[in-house]
Amino acid sequence: MDARELRRMVRATGLHPHQCPPLDEPWRTWLLLGGRGSGKTFAGAVWMDVAARFRPGAVIALVGPALHDVREVMVEGEAGIKALAEPGDRPRWEAGRRRLVWANGSTAYAFSAEDPDSLRGPQFHAAWADEFCTWRKPEAVLSNLRFGLRLGPDPRLAVTTTPRPIPALRRLMAEAGTVTDRAATADNAENLSPGYIDHLTDLYGGTRLAAQELEGQVVEGEGALFRIADLKQARGSRPAELDRVVVAVDPPASAHGDACGIVVVGRRERRAFVLADRTVRGLSPGGWAAAVCRAARDFDAQEVAAEANQGGEMVRSVLGQADCPAPVALVHARRSKAARAEPVALLYEQGRVVHCGDFPALEEEMLALGCEGGPSPDRADALVWGVSRLMLEPQGEGPSVRLL
Repeated sequence: MDARELRRMVRATGLHPHQCPPLDEPWRTWLLLGGRGSGKTFAGAVWMDVAARFRPGAVIALVGPALHDVREVMVEGEAGIKALAEPGDRPRWEAGRRRLVWANGSTAYAFSAEDPDSLRGPQFHAAWADEFCTWRKPEAVLSNLRFGLRLGPDPRLAVTTTPRPIPALRRLMAEAGTVTDRAATADNAENLSPGYIDHLTDLYGGTRLAAQELEGQVVEGEGALFRIADLKQARGSRPAELDRVVVAVDPPASAHGDACGIVVVGRRERRAFVLADRTVRGLSPGGWAAAVCRAARDFDAQEVAAEANQGGEMVRSVLGQADCPAPVALVHARRSKAARAEPVALLYEQGRVVHCGDFPALEEEMLALGCEGGPSPDRADALVWGVSRLMLEPQGEGPSVRLL
């Protein structure tokens, strides 16, 4: 897809930034997780219309929960593909062949997620999959669809859905080539009925349902260690002074591509304060080490705590070469990530950890700990190291007094 054409379409349609596919990074799958009414259907429709008009004769797949959903929502709905075009320039719907045809010969065929085998055989330049999390066999449908994405030099897939904590979604988010964007219902407030968001917030605000259906967040699933209710209650302000600040680091396992979890945590008396998520991805060791050092300088950290299981002394050496302004403490993982996170989750339940800002990517990883599937919890693991260092280790609670 040509970036200039996408930018032109953004200007012409008034898309919000979260509704535009990534322009500056390579991707094979664009996953847009959105709350109800966040404009995710409109985003998918714009992308499909651009794909059809940009490449005359393009063959496209439209996959919805059922054929009825494809026609009534994705094609002819108020935010569907036909609603985008000016009168006289709209693609026509051919009900008998279940396809949408543009004047330049591009064609989009409708498929139901209820019939995965219907995607065997056809081939496409692009595809749009809507409400992925409601499909009964999401991974079977998705695999058949991907085998058909084999036309043209750069076939791509857009997936728009309100999230649910299902393993198929967590695995999709973790796949190489997937770029995930998020959209809350409030991001599209000007296009919704007045009072709609306030009413639902009054009814469901702070609950698991609101996080999923209004904020587009992947909430906790079966076996999760952290609860959405505890994370919602953890919102707060940074205190004027902190007793100690630590930059916690979960180094990447490879030299390029993996994420380096970088989370800044402070302590004031008997509470921990999450100050920043500075996680970076796709950098060399020198690149992520520089990001760690910037975080240590920005927050005047007294220590950098880095997991030593990946790289050992190499981690200390790389940080030293980057002129780290704080002492580096290497911490060693002797238990699984989930086991290490359990006492930290208890601190959240007790209200002893405060998030001084919005950290959606970090919180989604936390909610996935203990569940099946999901991306590597680089951010969440760094947070666990930081909170544990400050609150759970013997030196974490600060000076103590012993009576003789």
